[in-house]
Amino acid sequence: MSFLSRTAATSLITLAAASPLQAENLDVRIGYLQWVPDQGPVLSNVIPEPEDAGLRGAELAINDNSTTGKFLGQTYSLQSEVADSEEAAIAAFDAMRENGFDLFVVNAPASTLIALTEKAGDNILIFNAGAKDDALRTGQCHVNLLHTMPSYSMLTDALGQWLNQRRWDEVFLITGPTEADKGWADAFRRSAKRFGLEIVEDKPWTFDADLRRTASKELPLFTQASDYDAVVVADVRGDFGEYVPFNTWLPRPVVGTQGMSPVTWHRVVESWGAAQLQNRFRELAGRDMNSEDYAAWTAVRSIGTAITDLNSASPAEIRNYLFSDKFQLAA
Repeated sequence: MSFLSRTAATSLITLAAASPLQAENLDVRIGYLQWVPDQGPVLSNVIPEPEDAGLRGAELAINDNSTTGKFLGQTYSLQSEVADSEEAAIAAFDAMRENGFDLFVVNAPASTLIALTEKAGDNILIFNAGAKDDALRTGQCHVNLLHTMPSYSMLTDALGQWLNQRRWDEVFLITGPTEADKGWADAFRRSAKRFGLEIVEDKPWTFDADLRRTASKELPLFTQASDYDAVVVADVRGDFGEYVPFNTWLPRPVVGTQGMSPVTWHRVVESWGAAQLQNRFRELAGRDMNSEDYAAWTAVRSIGTAITDLNSASPAEIRNYLFSDKFQLAA
């Protein structure tokens, strides 16, 4: 440092140009794939997610990576494909692979994600920024697949811990009919056991009525029980859960997929540099960042953080770095 302080400005420029990090330009190409199936009609007025949810987060991360990369001779680019079917998503993945892409961020159902990882091989690294299925971290775990979207178990653990902290230990669980609902409910049952919660009632939702006019009559009867501290709803796509709050037999809080929900990201988060991240995203997308956006942003920024330190875009080296103590992600 003392040597540099005695060196003229022109010498500083020369030293910077000769830095090993800038000896060779590095072109980093990341593929973003999105395939979100149409959930079909639901029985409530659910506000749909933005069609560009996830993609805008990846785009912001490319901008953030480039802010640092331009000083290190690193150029970042994103090729995005929003597919309308699983077949189209797989075809887009194959086309990108043939064009030399080996870093991918994917927002797609678990079945599509598994198909991609099995085709990818060990020389490609995929980040899951959409699927929450627990099986992806257990029986369907792959060495070339990393996750930035929390699993159902991670989300329900957060909820269980919060309920335990509030000492709302007795809960009434309502589970919807879809496989996603059942997966979420199974995760919550495990979390309840882990955090000492008692499920005093465990009921499946079997009705297919439109609750927009009948919720105040149907739900109080359905939620009858001697006592409970909270109602836990497992209704991933929003068929009935929106109508449970304020319509329970006992005046109790509603939590789960509706009511007080555990999420990956929320617009009110401001600590640890989040306020600046929120503002940058609003400027880019014209809306608030959601969980899908944050998961995609985290994936692309993690890649950029690793490459900044490694000066290499090797998927294997990036993976090893992300599992090391050196990795820290800044907003």
